[in-house]
Amino acid sequence: MSESTLWAPWRIDYILKKSSPKDDGCLFCRLYAESDDRKNLILARSEHSFVILNKFPYSSCHLLVLPALHLADLEQMEKDVYIDLMLLVKQATAVLQKAVNPGGINIGLNMGAAAGAGIAEHLHYHIVPRWNGDHNFMPVIANTMVMPQHLDSAYEMLKPHFNNV
Repeated sequence: MSESTLWAPWRIDYILKKSSPKDDGCLFCRLYAESDDRKNLILARSEHSFVILNKFPYSSCHLLVLPALHLADLEQMEKDVYIDLMLLVKQATAVLQKAVNPGGINIGLNMGAAAGAGIAEHLHYHIVPRWNGDHNFMPVIANTMVMPQHLDSAYEMLKPHFNNV
């Protein structure tokens, strides 16, 4: 059997951030406050929420939908913010169904670090498109995910679908 190398250079940012002290402030609040949506992978903004491509995805076109306000718990959310957030989850799901035609979609919220939230201080929904056979033995054998699409390509493909959101 021949040896092969799987290159995933974008993962180094995640690895280095995990092993170094966190930046001051909330990453999501910082990205939302900046004006360069393309650089920050922000696909859409609504009155109280926004959609962003997950920089460290579980599958291609993995989205995060977040409130613009720095909230860690659903109980902290005013009704209008909650409604806006859930409508954006619905719209983002519709965009994925139209743009990438997945076999299914996982939608989830990990509230708190114990529930698996990587950034527990800022609530965020994961919307993960899925296809039959989209994951293989690599995560089990090599602790490696294989992404068939680069983030830039996913952004360019999805962004036009969010222009009317």
